[in-house]
Amino acid sequence: MREMLGMKQDALASELGNDWNQQKISLLEQRELIDPPILEEVAKALKVPVDAIKNFNEEAAIFNIQHNYEGSNSNVASVLNGNNNHCTFNPIEKLIEVVEENRKLYAALLKEKDDKISLMEKLLSENKGNK
Repeated sequence: MREMLGMKQDALASELGNDWNQQKISLLEQRELIDPPILEEVAKALKVPVDAIKNFNEEAAIFNIQHNYEGSNSNVASVLNGNNNHCTFNPIEKLIEVVEENRKLYAALLKEKDDKISLMEKLLSENKGNK
């Protein structure tokens, strides 16, 4: 996990205090089990929850990094195949909203056209009456 976070052993040792050095970190990384108080110190130094270290799976982390960043090929393929789970609206409802908006705009344009025609007819009739 330390490598994933870009922290070198000597930097972690420095974060943990004077009792730690690069060699001691190296030995700690090789251990199968780590005492809870030490695990808490390491988690605090790495700024991650203790459970993140306890449940860390390097293969799963690498897979997630490679496949779950925005713009990754798998995400693009997922969207193209209609498997976009990030959609927060119903596209059909949005389409209906757009059609309704267009209908209202068209009705307003027709009314404006009719009003202009009426005004022109009125002006023409007044103009003819004045002659």
